[in-house]
Amino acid sequence: MVTGAAGFIGSHLAEKLLELGSHVIAYDNFDDFYKGKEQNIKTAQTNRRYKLFRKDIVDYEALKSAMEGADVVIHEAAKPGIRYSIKNPVEAHRVNATGTLNVLMAAKQCGVRKVVYASSSSIFGQPQHLPMNEEHPTNPNSPYGATKLAAEKYCQAFQEVYDIPVTSLRYFSVYGPRGRPDQVIYAFTENLTKDQPPTIYGDGTQTRDFTYVSDVVEATILAAQSEEADGEVFNIGYGSEIDINTLAEKITKALEKEDKPQPIYMSSYRGEFPRTWADNSKARRMLGWKPRTDIDQGLASFIDWYTHRKQK
Repeated sequence: MVTGAAGFIGSHLAEKLLELGSHVIAYDNFDDFYKGKEQNIKTAQTNRRYKLFRKDIVDYEALKSAMEGADVVIHEAAKPGIRYSIKNPVEAHRVNATGTLNVLMAAKQCGVRKVVYASSSSIFGQPQHLPMNEEHPTNPNSPYGATKLAAEKYCQAFQEVYDIPVTSLRYFSVYGPRGRPDQVIYAFTENLTKDQPPTIYGDGTQTRDFTYVSDVVEATILAAQSEEADGEVFNIGYGSEIDINTLAEKITKALEKEDKPQPIYMSSYRGEFPRTWADNSKARRMLGWKPRTDIDQGLASFIDWYTHRKQK
């Protein structure tokens, strides 16, 4: 079972699982947080091993009913975004924390063998040291980060109390085809394609460890397959950082928009942090995972997808 199966990461994950021969229970409420979800599942829906439930993660009875017969649950459903959570903390908590509790309770009731939870690097907050390993202090500075950490703690507690094997994966700045329009790579590409300047919050020296979606999918499936990963948390990041100014330059060059207006700089928002950089050595060692797509390859793939999507 994949929750959030029509979303950015969930739809890629469901397709890969089908490719590997799995039967996939897809669960998604198709909210209007961002567009494109119907298109995301178009290919998967043609597969006889794909069963779709259009239900909400906070609807416990619907969730439990859909989960019947699931061997592994990969929990991707969430209300993402730091800025969104600052404006809507109650909704972020409802979906991210309560929704995860529902998944864990349903997994207990349904006898699920394992749960893999999609956490976030936002749980760390301000970096105390770089690169960040799994032992880095967790001091989230946004409602989003707090909800994701609360869900992680529920996962740990359910493994301890109910013996449900759970693996938590802390994703770092995932990007790629089907990405959300509010994500920086998507937003920069969209603005530049329209001959508009990209908007940078802060001075652009802040860094992120951008991780391509296919690498994240591979790590997630490896975690689902590994008994050694039960009860563990892993950083899933490419393992390098790039500042936002350089990112804007790369996208501008890739789109051949060097003659267009320079970026507009806006005040940074609360909940922002100056750098992220994943120490992914634990995932490499225990999962046998190795990220394959660097930022230049990933940007080229994303821009190709974006360009062809807009032409349709």
